[in-house]
Amino acid sequence: MTRPGAQPVAQRSDRWYGAAVAGVFAVLVVVLSTVVALATRHQVRHDPELTGPSWLDGWYQYDAGWYLEIVRDGYSYAPGQQSPVAFFPAYPLGVRGFGELLGDHQVAGQLLSVLCGLVAVVLFALWTRRRLPRRTAVLAVAVLLLYPYAFFLYGPMYADALFLLSAIGAFVLLERRWYLAAGIVGAVATAGRPVGVAVAVGLVVRTLEILAEDRRAARPGDLAADDPPVAGAGGAPPVWPGWRDLVAAVRDVRLRHVGVLASGLGLAGWCLYLWLEFGNPLAFVEVESAPGWNQGVGPRTWFKVVYAGTLIKGPYDIALLLTLQALACLCAVLLLRRVQRLFGWGYAAYAAVVLLIPIIGTKDFMGAGRYVLVAFPVMAAAGSFLADRQRRWVVPVTLVVSAALLVVLTYLFGRGVAVS
Repeated sequence: MTRPGAQPVAQRSDRWYGAAVAGVFAVLVVVLSTVVALATRHQVRHDPELTGPSWLDGWYQYDAGWYLEIVRDGYSYAPGQQSPVAFFPAYPLGVRGFGELLGDHQVAGQLLSVLCGLVAVVLFALWTRRRLPRRTAVLAVAVLLLYPYAFFLYGPMYADALFLLSAIGAFVLLERRWYLAAGIVGAVATAGRPVGVAVAVGLVVRTLEILAEDRRAARPGDLAADDPPVAGAGGAPPVWPGWRDLVAAVRDVRLRHVGVLASGLGLAGWCLYLWLEFGNPLAFVEVESAPGWNQGVGPRTWFKVVYAGTLIKGPYDIALLLTLQALACLCAVLLLRRVQRLFGWGYAAYAAVVLLIPIIGTKDFMGAGRYVLVAFPVMAAAGSFLADRQRRWVVPVTLVVSAALLVVLTYLFGRGVAVS
């Protein structure tokens, strides 16, 4: 039973904690924006489409051009050619609406990314605080903030920050048993990036897991359903329901639980639009194989033939950048078992699908760094891994190296180098 007055104290503590995390995020926005400004200080603005302050131009690279085209001109589709339909609509729709308020779509896109990144990081901090010991939770937040590819949360006109926010938000709502609300926010994720399907999968699995937990909690002597064990408490992770329990929980599904299936409406609506507008509901898949992107489905992509060729023949600077993303993906995969032990099958399913897409769907791991970024349970598991290290130097060395890579990759991104 909750002690009188304990809840308000906990809420005040959460507010202070969230404010502290937001402050660190704001500092990193300033630092990395300065790095980008320095990277572009000698460049002359050559794109007439950029109407914001010139010191922001370094954040405007690669996919940002596609998003700005979509915001201003809408979607188009040319079979066999690179086309805007490769980019899902949630983020450009948000930029268009925000841009109408600000009067500048470039600034709107970058500011929207920063705001979404801020809220996502604060939500992540509160999510880990409830599930991990204090030091471990702090380390998890540090891992996310200093992750080498986390600069996509701090300013680029990319959809990653909005996707991360919608993914974490959907799971936070689900933990409160707000099934339909979780599904609606999840629909923003499935309308935001192809990897959004991972959110729908994770929500469904986590819902079954919650039902299995509730059934177990109803037995005499077990924990109350609203008092789950904290991961790491007492020196051991919580005991989650087994997969047989999840299958058995299907019989407990009621109409209110089906609300999480609304998460699929984002992808369904996008496919319907493509079908009605261009006659191809999977046009976003078809254009991935267009010349220049060359991400077609098949053994050449699955077995990373292009990546192997780059490793052997070069250019070796590109090979290094690709290998760094491959290593990030490998580390994330190795942490999946820890994700399951700490947070259960729902979060493990989400993270596994997020990672499976770049492993199978890219020819050379390009973009894998950003996929790992949005696999937020992996970031929390990385914090747990660091907290378990007996050697004191491991944590500071890891965070310093990660921060250094973050600055270097941000600088390269500002210089126009394709780092992810």
